[in-house]
Formats: sequence, C-alpha cells, structure tokens
Amino acid sequence: MIKIALIGDRSDEVIAHSAIPLALQLVADKHQFDHSVDWIHSTEIVPNTLSCYHGIWCVPGSPYQEPEKVIEAIRFARENDIAFLGTCGGYQHAVIEYARNVLGHSEASSIEDMPGTSMPLINAMFCSMREKPGKIELKEASQLHSIYQQRLVEEQYNCGFGVNADYLSIFENTGFNFTGFSTDTESLDDPRAFELAGHSFFIGTAYQPERAALRQKIHPLIERFLTGKTEHRSA
Repeated sequence: MIKIALIGDRSDEVIAHSAIPLALQLVADKHQFDHSVDWIHSTEIVPNTLSCYHGIWCVPGSPYQEPEKVIEAIRFARENDIAFLGTCGGYQHAVIEYARNVLGHSEASSIEDMPGTSMPLINAMFCSMREKPGKIELKEASQLHSIYQQRLVEEQYNCGFGVNADYLSIFENTGFNFTGFSTDTESLDDPRAFELAGHSFFIGTAYQPERAALRQKIHPLIERFLTGKTEHRSA
C-alpha cells in the first residue's frame, strides 16, 4: 500500500483538488497497486506525523490558512528524503522553504501571504496565468527532461503568483535547480519548475500537471512521483 499525503486546504471549488485523486488513481490502475490518500489541512499539519507517508504532495489552493505549517511540512519531506511534489502554491512554498531554511533568507516570503515582505521571493506574475495553457522549455539532462522525454512541453496553469526572477541568483550552485522556464514571456529567466539535486524526488511546478487526469490521461510527472521513490519505501 502506497500512502500519499495531500497538504493543503481542500475545497470543492478548486479544480485541481478534484483532479489530483483522479491523477493518482489512473497511475495506480495502470501499475496495479493499492494506494491511499489523506488530505491534511494546513491547520492540522504536524510534521513528525508525516513519516508514515511514501509521498507528500503540496497542492494548489493558496493562500493557505497556515502557510508556515505548510512550509514545515515541505521541510520535513526534504530533510527526510520523502518523495515530494509541489504544484502551483506548493511549488511557491517549496521555493520559500529552501530559501529560508537552507540559504538563510529568513525574510523570504510571498506577497500573497505577506504583502509587506522585505523579500518578495514570490510575487505577482507580470501576466496572470489563471486558467491558461503555457509552454515550458526544460533543461537538457534535468530530471524533468528525463521524465517528459522532450524539451518543450505545454501545461495548464491557474496561477497569479510566481518566483521573482530578481532572486534567482541566490539559488545558483546550491543544488536547488530551476529546470523549466516559460517560453511565453519576453524574459528568458521566468522559472516554471524546479528540482532538488541529491534528493530521490523533490520537484515543484508552477503549472498543474494533475489536470491531465480530467482528460483521462496519465501525466508522466505524477506517474514518476507515485512509482519512483514511493514504490521502494516500506509501508
């Protein structure tokens, strides 16, 4: 039995929250294994209790009621080598977690959570990507490139906030690698995905790969999340 924790504030109004269980079920059906899914609201996160999960998915739907607890859950996954996937809001908060707890930028935050932050690591996108598709170029030799088996992909977004490119330099040579970039904006350094070197599976995307399940399609990123590191951990 593969156990997955979904971190975030579940709502019937969030399309991604309906798509995620479908996305996981499609993969489980294909590979014929049992899995369970637990939704954990941000107000109910206790990091040490997450050790029983094979994978942690930080889901869309920010602002979370307790963003600091979400960041602690992400930290737990990173430090304990638990497979981690962050999409949309989960992607944003994973970037903040690393900047704070590894790089020492305690002031790093999102203007969605803290409008007056002195370090707006996550800020409003110049062009909102709410309910829009977008093209992403993946770096060669990256984990994402290996998963997709192609360089240019198109994904669905529902996002108004993203990583502030002004701060990309703090991640250079740290192992926290931005490996997917938008091709739909004038800036060539507009990040859309990251992966963490030295971790079995720690990936975040500004887009929502789970939406492929609404078309009854298995997404390769979610398939790798569920069948890679996860299938080798003891229950």
